[in-house]
Amino acid sequence: MLDIKYIRENLELCKVAAKNKNRIVEWEKLLELDDKRRHLIGEVETIRSQRNKTHGSGTDEKARDAGKKLKDELKKLEEELRNIEEKFNLLMLTVPNVPDKSAPVGKDAGSNKEVKKWGQPPKFDFPTRDHISLGKSLDLIDLERGAKVGGSRAYFLKNEAAQMEFAILFYTFQKLIKKGYVPLIAPSLVREFTLVGSGQFPWGREEVYHLEKDDEYLAGTAEVPVTAYYSGEILREDELPKKYVAFSPCFRREAGSYGKDTKGIYRLHQFNKIEQVIISKNDLNTSITLHEELLANAEEILKDLELPYRVMLMCTGEMGEPQVKKYDIETWMPSRGGYGETMSDSFMGDFQARRLKIRYKSKDGQVHYCHTLNNTAIASPRILIAVLENYQQKDGTIGVPKVLQQFLGKTVIKR
Repeated sequence: MLDIKYIRENLELCKVAAKNKNRIVEWEKLLELDDKRRHLIGEVETIRSQRNKTHGSGTDEKARDAGKKLKDELKKLEEELRNIEEKFNLLMLTVPNVPDKSAPVGKDAGSNKEVKKWGQPPKFDFPTRDHISLGKSLDLIDLERGAKVGGSRAYFLKNEAAQMEFAILFYTFQKLIKKGYVPLIAPSLVREFTLVGSGQFPWGREEVYHLEKDDEYLAGTAEVPVTAYYSGEILREDELPKKYVAFSPCFRREAGSYGKDTKGIYRLHQFNKIEQVIISKNDLNTSITLHEELLANAEEILKDLELPYRVMLMCTGEMGEPQVKKYDIETWMPSRGGYGETMSDSFMGDFQARRLKIRYKSKDGQVHYCHTLNNTAIASPRILIAVLENYQQKDGTIGVPKVLQQFLGKTVIKR
C-alpha cells in the first residue's frame, strides 16, 4: 500500500506506474473519497471537542439536551466516516507500487531484460528425453496415478526422485542457515489479512485456495506467513535486518494458467519450497544491496547443482503489483529448448509493511515502516525437471549432482 500523501504529491507518477503494470485504478473516486474522509475526520474531531466542553459545563437540562444532540450527531458522523473509510481503503488496495527506474517498461515477458547468464547448456549426442519420459522409465514420477488420486496437476514422486526432493530442500536450508538466516517451518494455512498484507489480494484472489468452513486460505509461498510474522509490531533499528529461510508446502489454484504447462511437473497445485525473506530498515541503498544478496544466494545454489541459468530483470507488466524491482532466475530445461523460471527475487519497499503495519523505531526515536524483500531459494519438484533433464545419460540413466550424492548414497540413478 502506498501512502495517500505520497499518491497526492506524486499523482502522475502513480498513474503511470499503474498503467505500466497493466492495472486500472479509479483515481478520481479515490481522491474524492479521501477528501470526504478528511472532511468528516475534521467534523468528528470538532464535535468531540464540543461534547467534551458540554460535559464540563454543568448538569442542567439545557446542557443535557446539548450533550444529547451532540452525541446523536457524532454517532451519525462516525457511521458515515466508517462507510467512507471502508470504500476508501478498498480502493487504496487497488493501487500498485511504483517500480524502480531500472525496471524496463513493458506489458509482457517480451520486455524482460536478460542481465546475466551462467553455464553452458549441455549438448547431447543422443535424442533428448523430457522429465516425463525419464521419470516413467526409471520409476521416478507417476503422473497417471497422481491424476487418479488428486486430479489434474497432481503427481507422485517415487524412489530417488522422492529422495532428491528432500535432499535438495535440506541442502538449500542448511546452506542459508550457515549464512546467518534464521530457519523457520511456516504454516501453509493462513488468515486473509496475510494475503492482503503481502499484496496477493485483491489481485490474485482467484489463485488462492479458500477453506470456506474455517475462513482460512492455503498460501502459495512462505513469503505470505513469514512477511506477516511481525505484523502490527514495532521493532528496533539495531535488530534489523531480520533474515529468514523458511520451508512450507505451497498450494496454488493456477486459475489463470488454464492450458499452460499441463503436462509434467512444471506447473502444479501443490509443491514444496524454501523461501528467503528479509525485513529491513527503510533505506533504499540498504535494500538494493539485500536484494542483490538474495539473488546471489539463489545463484550459488544453482551453481552448486551445476545447472545453467540466466537472470532476467522483469519489466513493469511482469513484475507484480507490490514489487519495486524484481529478478526472475531461469534454469535451463532441455525439453523446453530454453530456460524455465525457478526463482523470483523481489524488493517491495514499504508496500507490504504498510499493509501489515510492520514498523521500527530508529535511533533518533522516529517510527518508520520497514522494507520487505523475498526470493525463492529452491522449489521442488520444478527444479527436478532441470536436474533430471540436464543430467540424463545416453544409456538412459541419470547422474546425481555431486552436492546431492551424500543424501542419495549413489552417483547414478538406474534400473
